[in-house]
Amino acid sequence: MTEIFDLLFSQYKTYSTTETTLEIIAVIFGFLSVWFSKQNKIWVFPTGMISTSIFVYLLLKWELLGDMMINGYYFMMSVYGWYIWTRKVDDTHVTPISRTTQIEKKTSIYIFFSTLVFVFIVYKVFDKWTSWVAYADTITTAIFFVGMWLMAKRKIENWLFWIAGNIISVPLYFYKGFTFTSFQYLGFTFIAIFGYLAWKKNLDKNPLIL
Repeated sequence: MTEIFDLLFSQYKTYSTTETTLEIIAVIFGFLSVWFSKQNKIWVFPTGMISTSIFVYLLLKWELLGDMMINGYYFMMSVYGWYIWTRKVDDTHVTPISRTTQIEKKTSIYIFFSTLVFVFIVYKVFDKWTSWVAYADTITTAIFFVGMWLMAKRKIENWLFWIAGNIISVPLYFYKGFTFTSFQYLGFTFIAIFGYLAWKKNLDKNPLIL
């Protein structure tokens, strides 16, 4: 039992109490954000902004540039998403759940590859291409950038990107030594699956008429 505990949490011996506490708080608000997203509730954004702002600070301190950029982007897209979700499309209805259009699919592809190039340049400039982790970071950053943009626009396909990115992030963060965050992404994976099913059910009941 002790060996398992050491395997999961020994890295925290080198972290300050403040860093560990902040990571736990960020994880809690991260869970709340994803849960509210599954429930299609506007609280997804304020809770997400709290989580991402804490992670930006921690990841900058830990020199994990790709992860820091992801969370900084999440924060900005949360502001945008908050506006989109509360914007009325007519006198009584706000932006509904919908599927991506052909233009949005092309935009998603553009965001994905642009992010790959951007993160590659950043890692190159700061000489961070030191292991396979950098490559995995680049891929997950691109996946999450697309997922967050689609979620901000209330597109059901956002969940597919979250599921893919979360699955990759579980072993990635564990390898980096952030066990709590790894557990967070494991939980996110299951919530994202149920989120997709819940949004699909909502969309089937309320098909968007174009």
